Amino acid sequence: MLTSVDTDLIRVLADPLRLQIVTLLAQETLCTTHLVEETGAKQTNLSNHLRVLREAGVVETEPCGRFTYYKLRADVIASLAGQFAELAESARTAADNKRSCP
Repeated sequence: MLTSVDTDLIRVLADPLRLQIVTLLAQETLCTTHLVEETGAKQTNLSNHLRVLREAGVVETEPCGRFTYYKLRADVIASLAGQFAELAESARTAADNKRSCP
């Protein structure tokens, strides 16, 4: 059964910097300092994007002394990928369906 694709999550990931952050976090758990170095973004800008990702449930935090590490929630990404896979499968099976015009 086809479910709807999570459009809120797509909007969150549509931002180029947030997508870059997600891509980096898919490789390793990083703190804000690492992400500033990797992306070249200003710390305040990066913190705002991390807040959006955290509120959307895409990343989770892990306090470590005076630093906060960010970790990608693979289950959220896998769920979104599953929704797209389901959509693609529906499109394959519906390829021959054509509604006639009135």
